[in-house]
Amino acid sequence: MAGDPSKRNQNLYCAYHQEPGHTTDDCRNLKNHLDRLVQEGKLRHLLHRPEGWTNSSPFKVISVGKFPTKPDDRESKRARVIATPLIGFSEEDKQGTLQPHDDALVVTLRIGGYDVKRVLVDQGSAVEVMYPNLYKGLNLKPEDLSPYDSPLVSFEGKIVTPKGMIRLPVQTDSDVVEVKFIVVDAYSPYTAIVARPWLHALEAVPSTLHQKVKYLSGGQVKEIIGNQGMARQCMVSAISRRPNGEPSTSTKNSL
Repeated sequence: MAGDPSKRNQNLYCAYHQEPGHTTDDCRNLKNHLDRLVQEGKLRHLLHRPEGWTNSSPFKVISVGKFPTKPDDRESKRARVIATPLIGFSEEDKQGTLQPHDDALVVTLRIGGYDVKRVLVDQGSAVEVMYPNLYKGLNLKPEDLSPYDSPLVSFEGKIVTPKGMIRLPVQTDSDVVEVKFIVVDAYSPYTAIVARPWLHALEAVPSTLHQKVKYLSGGQVKEIIGNQGMARQCMVSAISRRPNGEPSTSTKNSL
């Protein structure tokens, strides 16, 4: 500081100059120095006021509005993850089911514009299959089908040559997925099987234990509820058709 030190007010002290004469708050040199730091962007770490901030702080000249900052990409990604519901199952999802059980997951889906019961959800299968009851119920004809030559294995363990393939919409609530069904002329207790292609297209997660299929739609987790009673009826029908008590097989064995 310029001037005669003996003429300075000894009761006032400047921490910046470490000399008496004026207060730190009134120090013009300090304010000029801070202004230069602000312009150079060297005080960004002070944008968030620490605890104990007071109006007497020498850093009160900093204006938050002068420093528009870009959001941290990691924070943005974390916020998006938190905002997206997670698909999971809990003990509450067992409510309304008969426990313990080993039932298959059998649901009702809207296929080709019709509500179709006895549809097996089989995530172990690589193809969707349609059986005679549904084929006839939809009034399909051979000319409606595309060729499909790979043989499958029926529930009775017989090799079956498919009649062909057809693409149909499968609707769940307001969500529609186009599915390629392999049409077979063979006995099955089910009207159709939906498999991994349908599950993956819908981005759905099935649980036989909880008797549900869950999937995301419109930022919400939606559910397709299984029918245990229907699943057990189908199992009884399949067992009654087994020749000589031999175990039944499904189409997934050949995929």
